[in-house]
Amino acid sequence: MRGLDLRGLQARWKITFRKPALPHLPKHLLFGVLAYRLQADAFGDLDAATKAALERSGETKSRSVVASQLEAHDRRQTKAEAGTVLMREWKGRQHRVMVMTDGVAWNGKTYRSLSAVAFAMTGTRWNGPRFFGLRDGTIGKKVKD
Repeated sequence: MRGLDLRGLQARWKITFRKPALPHLPKHLLFGVLAYRLQADAFGDLDAATKAALERSGETKSRSVVASQLEAHDRRQTKAEAGTVLMREWKGRQHRVMVMTDGVAWNGKTYRSLSAVAFAMTGTRWNGPRFFGLRDGTIGKKVKD
């Protein structure tokens, strides 16, 4: 999809969503929504609790109330299943890791844990699940890094 221009993304949108894209949507938004849809179709969409939290965020609540609700929901998310893609910005660069059945893939290499990926990424020891926003969760069994 990266090679598609605006018209190409609009055509892909029409195929994917069975209706034309809104004409005012810029290329980066079309790309982002289409990429999300492809990923959700391949690996599964948001769980019901996350969808409900996002729908509630559209109600007339203060930003801090919505943020605290989403934060509480995040704390409950303690384990990433195989196929989950986690994103983390570090030093101005976006990093994506994929949870697999036998570890975590990042930059073409498989690591034993999120903590090992966080160490490889930063050069310092981190609680991997916390670093990637999963709080106190773990992936598989605990392995010494």
